[in-house]
Amino acid sequence: MKVLKTLCGIVVAVMVASLAATTPAAAATNQANWVKLFDGKTLNGWKLVDGVGPGYVVRDGTLLCPSDGGGRLFTEKQYSDFILRFDFQMQPGGNNGVGIRSPLTGDPAYDAMEIQILDDPHPDYANLDPGQYCGSIYRVAPAKRGALKPAGQWNTEVISAVGRRVTITINGVTVVDADLNKVTNPQILRGHPGMLRDKGHIGFLGHGPAEVRFRNIEIKDLSKVRPDNVPPPGFNALFNGKNLNGWKGLVENPPARAKMTPAELAAKTKAATAEAKKHWIVRNGVIVYDGKNESLCTVKDYGDFEMLVDWKIEPHGDSGLYLRGTPQVQIWDVPDGSGGLYNNEKNPSKPLVKADNPPGQWNRFRIVMIGEKVTIWLNDVLVVRDVTMENYWERDKPIYPTGQIELQHHGSTLYFKNIFIRELPRKAVK
Repeated sequence: MKVLKTLCGIVVAVMVASLAATTPAAAATNQANWVKLFDGKTLNGWKLVDGVGPGYVVRDGTLLCPSDGGGRLFTEKQYSDFILRFDFQMQPGGNNGVGIRSPLTGDPAYDAMEIQILDDPHPDYANLDPGQYCGSIYRVAPAKRGALKPAGQWNTEVISAVGRRVTITINGVTVVDADLNKVTNPQILRGHPGMLRDKGHIGFLGHGPAEVRFRNIEIKDLSKVRPDNVPPPGFNALFNGKNLNGWKGLVENPPARAKMTPAELAAKTKAATAEAKKHWIVRNGVIVYDGKNESLCTVKDYGDFEMLVDWKIEPHGDSGLYLRGTPQVQIWDVPDGSGGLYNNEKNPSKPLVKADNPPGQWNRFRIVMIGEKVTIWLNDVLVVRDVTMENYWERDKPIYPTGQIELQHHGSTLYFKNIFIRELPRKAVK
């Protein structure tokens, strides 16, 4: 009898738990932190860019991209890490996309990431590249095919973007599970630099030829603030926030150093480093320079890489970053702004736009160097795109294949933190 009572108690407990899971309170808990991006009635919270025809319209509680409409419909808010879920329905031949971490300008397929929405079986799409089919990160990460329902039926898609991990499911099937840090093909990195952006807008990217509908558009914002001097996954810290381990003083220039014997170079480096550390100091997790010495250099040389660095200057400040020992990605308080390849003579030297925060405020560079080409974002704005960096020291030669990174001295008080690097394998660029 005691056993029977115990069993009955277990059954009752299971039934109660099961019923509790279906109550409105439990449902609300499961829905915690999800926010509707589309209210089913208006386009509040959205911004249309380069609209075509009627653009996007609300019809029968759905967000409709008509066959004669389209353009890029972006959220007004920007997102970094998130989970996005929505339903979509295509008519035969439907073609759309979801832009993530996108700027409002440019083409999200290249200046951010575009997740394809496409009626794969349609004859018009029979001979596409693998990375162009539904669910793919456009020409970056091809999707597994077969999860899509026939045209006219509703599909459910979930896009998770957490750091460099992007996972996409369609109708419960994982079609993409990509670690973007493992995308090291030079053609992809140079052609799709926006895949490395940290944050941006979410958008629907419609352009016909058939209508596409969306509904139940919701997001869970997972964005968080990373502590200073803690590298993102895949990166190494060049500055540990505590001391100048891994840094040295400047000795001459690359051609001059190449002529020195190892013993001579070692002796000069030791003396330069001792002097540098009198002027480059660490204060509250920040490298602070008093403007009275020379540039500070990494002990290690680097070839191809992605680099992050936060910097701050005072009014009229002047500095820069040497890449592979060569000047320089400009940092200064001037009308044209920072980020340009100042010493270029044959190739562009100025930034595309000014994206600096005012002196006294922090700025962030993201620099990608592959071969001779450099792409730079300043405060999430693209300021240099795939520009050849010239060899300042020996103009008749290409930039050196490897070299030290330098925080440039120009007599100004300077501040640096969050200096991270991700080395890229050297591959032939066709």
